[in-house]
Amino acid sequence: MLDARQLDALAAVIEHGSFGAAAKALSLTLAAVSLRIKSLEADLGQRLLVRGKPLRATPAGQALLGHVKQVRLMEADLVAGLPGGGKAACMQSLSVAVNADSLTSWFLPGVAAAAHQHRLLLDIVVDDQDHTHDALKSGAVAGCVTTLAQAMRGCVAEPLGLMRYRCMAAPALIAQWGAAAAAGGTALSRRLLSSPAVIFNRKDALQDAFLARHFNLQNALYPHHVVPAVDAFELALELGMGWGMVPDVLLAARPRQQALREIWPDHPVDVMLYWQHWVSEPVSAQRLTRAVKAAARGCLLQA
Repeated sequence: MLDARQLDALAAVIEHGSFGAAAKALSLTLAAVSLRIKSLEADLGQRLLVRGKPLRATPAGQALLGHVKQVRLMEADLVAGLPGGGKAACMQSLSVAVNADSLTSWFLPGVAAAAHQHRLLLDIVVDDQDHTHDALKSGAVAGCVTTLAQAMRGCVAEPLGLMRYRCMAAPALIAQWGAAAAAGGTALSRRLLSSPAVIFNRKDALQDAFLARHFNLQNALYPHHVVPAVDAFELALELGMGWGMVPDVLLAARPRQQALREIWPDHPVDVMLYWQHWVSEPVSAQRLTRAVKAAARGCLLQA
């Protein structure tokens, strides 16, 4: 049997990023936390942490973290369902990974009511939709919005729908490009490659997908600004700092949509999204899954 105190120490170290912070969170000495981790590693016969900067979990440590999170949720569900209520008033924390566009446009509006009704606390990790599954694989989250269609081990991948992105820019910038903007084809691609783009972060590949899909340009090089905040990203486009990809769900919801124009109308990039989550979900996680799927049905294009 695994020792619960040792597992709690391991989870605290991974979640807080250091032995010192874990000791403070658990109200233990640094030596006590270190001893519990060493004892757990000795019992299992393998390393669970890579002790460096930054400290990180090994694959075995990641698997144990996922186990700890599942056990905590199941215990909370059990206590809440005890006769007389038990500690039913306690709120339950769920960690999820979501891309910024989904988080702002449909995820939070879609799950807010369920979180309130079922007293769920969301611990949200924001990452690019092509990389959110890394957090689920590591055991850090219970579910993620991702482009990965293949279900990971111990998980199920449920299709959510298509998020449609359009290549947008300020009208003044498009006017500077003159006839090239209206011509499309090679003339437009030259303008795009010579003008700055606005990307959300260095993992953002939507611009690359647009250039590859509509101009057959693979691994294209172009100057770009990096603006890692949704509102600031759109503001940069409005200010004419460059061109970028904006989802329909945000364009439809924001008054400022009138300040942007589609560079090449009817040439979008569609991104298929999936909700990956544990196969054996505690009740609280099941409730969140239902809310996520319902929210996606109401906002995303259904393939």
